[in-house]
Amino acid sequence: MGVTKGPHLAKDLTEVSVAPDTYHVSPEPMLLIADLHGALALCLHDEGRGVGGLLHLKFMGGTGRPSDVTDNTLSSVLVVLDKFKRAVLGNAARRDEVQARILAHALPPTDAGEPSASLVDLIQADLADGKIACGSQTMRRTEGVRVCFQPFEGRVWICGPNDLRSAGRAHHSVG
Repeated sequence: MGVTKGPHLAKDLTEVSVAPDTYHVSPEPMLLIADLHGALALCLHDEGRGVGGLLHLKFMGGTGRPSDVTDNTLSSVLVVLDKFKRAVLGNAARRDEVQARILAHALPPTDAGEPSASLVDLIQADLADGKIACGSQTMRRTEGVRVCFQPFEGRVWICGPNDLRSAGRAHHSVG
C-alpha cells in the first residue's frame, strides 16, 4: 500500500470523516478521511477479505509533536488498536494479504529532545509482533494533512483540504 498524491477517481464515493481517537472499518467502496494535526492515521487493509479501516489517533500531551509513550498511553492505545485490528482482520487473516501504512503529522521539532519511543513506534512494534509489515511517513510542518483511504481497495493518499468535496458534508465515524 503506497502513498500517492492526488485524488484517484474518488469523486463518487461516500466520504466518512474519521474523528480523532476513533476508527472506521468497511468492506464497501467508500472514502475514509482523517484530518491530521499532531496525529496519525493507521490504514489497514486485508486483501483477502476486501476489508479495510482507518484508525485516527492524536499524539498525547497536546503539543502537536510526538511524545514519550507512558504506561497509561500504552494500555489505552493497545486496547483501541486491538479492537481495530480485529474489526479489519477478523480471526483468521492471512498476514501475507494484509497491508498497513502509518501516516503522521507533527509540528516541526523544537530544541527539546524527541522521544525515544513514539506512538508510531509502538504501533509498528505491535503490528510486527503479528507479522504485519507496516511502513510509515511523518510529515513535520505547521499546516495539517488530510489522509484519504479507500478501505475496499487499500489505496491511501495525501490531499489538501480543498481537493475533495466539502468535508463538512462527510459522514462522521462513531468508532
